[in-house]
Amino acid sequence: MPRPPAWCFGLDRRVARADTLLGKVLHTTTEEDLERILEDARRPRRRSFLPRALREPPALPWGVEAGPVRERFALLLNPFYPKDPHASFGKHVLTPSLALTSLAAATPPDWSLRYWDENLLQGPPPFEPVPQVVGITVHLTFARRAFELARFYRGLGSRVVLGGLHVLSCPDECAPHADALALGEGAQVWPEILNDAAAGTLRPRYVGSYRRPYRDDPAPRRDLLPRRDFLTTTSVIATRGCHSRCGFCYLSTEGLHMPYQLQDPERVAAEIVADRQPYAVFIDNNLGSRPEYLARLCQALAPLERIWSAAVSIDVTDHPDVVRQMALAGCTGVFVGFESLQPRNIVDQRKKSPSPADYARRVALFHDHGIQVNGSFVLGFDHDRPEVFERTVEWVEANRLECATFHVLTPYPGTPLFRQMEAEDRLLHRDWSLYDTSHVVFRPRHMTPEHLAAGYAWCYEQLFSHASIWRRRPRQAEAVLPYLAMSYLYKRSNRLWAFLIRRRLTHAVWGPLVEWTRRRHLRFRRRLAAAPGPAAAACVVSAGV
Repeated sequence: MPRPPAWCFGLDRRVARADTLLGKVLHTTTEEDLERILEDARRPRRRSFLPRALREPPALPWGVEAGPVRERFALLLNPFYPKDPHASFGKHVLTPSLALTSLAAATPPDWSLRYWDENLLQGPPPFEPVPQVVGITVHLTFARRAFELARFYRGLGSRVVLGGLHVLSCPDECAPHADALALGEGAQVWPEILNDAAAGTLRPRYVGSYRRPYRDDPAPRRDLLPRRDFLTTTSVIATRGCHSRCGFCYLSTEGLHMPYQLQDPERVAAEIVADRQPYAVFIDNNLGSRPEYLARLCQALAPLERIWSAAVSIDVTDHPDVVRQMALAGCTGVFVGFESLQPRNIVDQRKKSPSPADYARRVALFHDHGIQVNGSFVLGFDHDRPEVFERTVEWVEANRLECATFHVLTPYPGTPLFRQMEAEDRLLHRDWSLYDTSHVVFRPRHMTPEHLAAGYAWCYEQLFSHASIWRRRPRQAEAVLPYLAMSYLYKRSNRLWAFLIRRRLTHAVWGPLVEWTRRRHLRFRRRLAAAPGPAAAACVVSAGV
């Protein structure tokens, strides 16, 4: 009898809570039963550490007696979302979102502002003084919380404006919860929204276009951010859009027209200098879509003596000279969407990517230039079979990826994948709070929903295990200690992270490690610049992230 795959061990324990979610949903006859089933699905597994503060939003003070509405005062809100107990809690305080700080930069000078992120665990958002306008960014996974916040502030007399991708993809669902919707590019219409609110002429919908050159937009207002609550507040964006149009990606949402645009490299460098942080994170969808632009950007970044990381597609390694320039400019890590090791999955999703058979060579090119790799993998594609979990983890370990991120395939509303799943009647439900890439919300083609959920959990358990961390250590002895520090602080310290976030110690703990890394990387760059080729100076330099 063949030995079952490793991820199957303990499967019965993982799914012993009751019958399969699929079976439950199919045999549900009442809305009350369906809600009970979905609530059970939201509940974390018993062995996972997930404190209440990271799984439930702070209670709102309903019925509170607040003062009068302060005119020309706006509150910008990022709603709470439950954290995945399998992944690192640290990633949620890595950098702030640019959505709200970009709105802040577009705010007319006669308005005052306040920024609040519920995920920093500092309690419910403020309501004194009562803001005249509350801007809330909405993602489908925390839409329910966004609507709850909207109801609370509207009850106090505030005008609520909802924006974000979920508003664009499901405007009719969002409209009853808001006084106005910002569709598309929010920073473009935000000044008009505030002026209309002040004049009492607020319209139900405002539409901003992503086609307008965003180099004309002001730099984000990072001065509003609580600096000690994030690893770095220097989250920057140099490009918009992506040269791929993957069927599962939110960029393929119907109605979202985002042409690829470039920011002036000198302005990007100036933003990084102005924020006075040693480490910057590019939140571009794909910083490497235009290699010639990335080369020019690296020329602008090199003199800054900062370190940085970015998301790039693996085909940037078609240009080894650009990879070298990235390293010399301070790049210490890349987030690469490999998505799948099965070529047919890549083709099905229309992703422009080299053959997965060549991934290993390309990862080695990054490592040869001291750039660590965080690989992203999506589980549950139509050509994935039960062996996908072991195969993926084995590949990650064999190629010594410093980190990997796993996602359950999730059909976002408005995407080609959603339309396909809907047409094939494979969606289990439409509870958007579970469309977070850590829950199974559809019927996979070659395994059960429970198998996919268990395999996903197993991948993270393996990746964060002592054995896997050690197997993936750098080959260079001098890089092992910082790699282990990063791995254990980031991947195996969720109990510590809950404390650090609540006590506002994130920057204090990470700051010294990042500065140590920056200084090490400056020495590394000098060796790399003097070397005839990458191998002579190769040493994976961990940024501690």
